[in-house]
Amino acid sequence: MTIRRLLLVLPLLVASWLLVLTLVMRFSDAAPGAVVLFPPDGFLSRLPTDVSVVAANGVSVTLVSDSPDMARRLYAAGAPWVLPAGLPGCLPLPDPR
Repeated sequence: MTIRRLLLVLPLLVASWLLVLTLVMRFSDAAPGAVVLFPPDGFLSRLPTDVSVVAANGVSVTLVSDSPDMARRLYAAGAPWVLPAGLPGCLPLPDPR
């Protein structure tokens, strides 16, 4: 694979991966938490009462909630982009006990 082809394919791969993560968060409650990228000013004050902030920095806020449909409620609060946080991975691991 040439460098030129790699430079064309890599952004498509990253964009596809982010699209899949966005769809997983929007259409399932599989993730125990959420990462909101690029939260607008005042976003934290508009969060539902059952959502807790785990971490925050200049470009993202990590949130958790036990209530269902967290992504829909975060979008309603003004989140521009919500990704899943805390997923264990693609394959279920056996219990080590």
